[in-house]
Amino acid sequence: MADMVDWGLAVSTATRLVRSGPEVSRDEARAAVAELRRHAASSEQHVREFTGMGSPQGGTPVLVVDRPGWIRANVAGFRSVISPLTDRMQARRADVPGGAALGVVGGKVTGLEVGMLLAFMSSRVLGQYETFAPADVPADLAPLDDARPAQPGRLLLVAPNIVQVERELEVDPHDFRLWVCLHEETHRTQFTAVPWLRDHIEGEIQAFLAETDVDPLTLLERLREAAGSLPGVFGGNGTDQAEAGEGTGSLMDVVQTPAQRAILGRLTAVMSLLEGHADVVMDGVGPQVVPSVAEIREKFQQRRAKGAGRMDQVLRRLLGMDAKLRQYQDGAVFVRAVVDAVGMEGFNRVWTSPNTLPTKEEVHNPSAWVARMHR
Repeated sequence: MADMVDWGLAVSTATRLVRSGPEVSRDEARAAVAELRRHAASSEQHVREFTGMGSPQGGTPVLVVDRPGWIRANVAGFRSVISPLTDRMQARRADVPGGAALGVVGGKVTGLEVGMLLAFMSSRVLGQYETFAPADVPADLAPLDDARPAQPGRLLLVAPNIVQVERELEVDPHDFRLWVCLHEETHRTQFTAVPWLRDHIEGEIQAFLAETDVDPLTLLERLREAAGSLPGVFGGNGTDQAEAGEGTGSLMDVVQTPAQRAILGRLTAVMSLLEGHADVVMDGVGPQVVPSVAEIREKFQQRRAKGAGRMDQVLRRLLGMDAKLRQYQDGAVFVRAVVDAVGMEGFNRVWTSPNTLPTKEEVHNPSAWVARMHR
């Protein structure tokens, strides 16, 4: 039976639509890649010393990629994570007359949509710890290089995007590249030093997918409701997305059952912790090894806040990217408050087990987590 998503079409669509990166000479490109590799290697020790978190060296590879490389890597990981959901949807479709033919058409359409989304995202991501990278990339998705992780996961640094942003911000390229590497290395340390973390998050994601209503008609209706809730975008009164308020959530907000909302609350808390922790580390290490860290942080925050224009704001809201920006802010406030109260060693109790992770309420009330963990 045809796959629910034509992944090959998704890759070809995304690579065809992806924007070209900044203009650089061959020598400049090689120098940028080499420097990112060096910074990634040096960041490991900086993060260890600042956080007190130990992790096995060489456990996961660091890959410097271009935009098409990021696309291929994420398709492979996404394909692996959602396979239980797509398998279940295929089984349901097999019982429907004409389901096989619909599957072929639906897979093509979904492949095009996924490809368009990946093309948009591929020009915005600076780096990523790919938590769910499969050990064996499918043959139709070319591997990024010959490295194979000893354990799941790999760190990706998207060289053209890093060069583009450092130019837009007019900051020191060497400092900015190291600053980005510190953030991404923190994520790699989180998952390699805390062996249960990956399985915990994957379990929550699978539980979320298991609760998904797979009736296509219901999903379509909910997406239409989502479109109708965005008056400033879809023919309404013209209100800017930034002023639209609580009535304009992401598409994820309208496909949740009550059980999914509970799961999403837990996932939001842990993702806020991971993103906020990485932001605190990159700025905490910064003054010793990144002389211009204060300037970089100020300019980068301004860039985060304003986005790139009206369409960018629309897509950010629809895809839930505004919520991710809040995760950085809320998580960083939580981490700093806990470290101020009980020190880095006391904060590191958060990595003991899933039960020591902060709840969504505790992320906004750090003293409650401190009271629960340090009675």
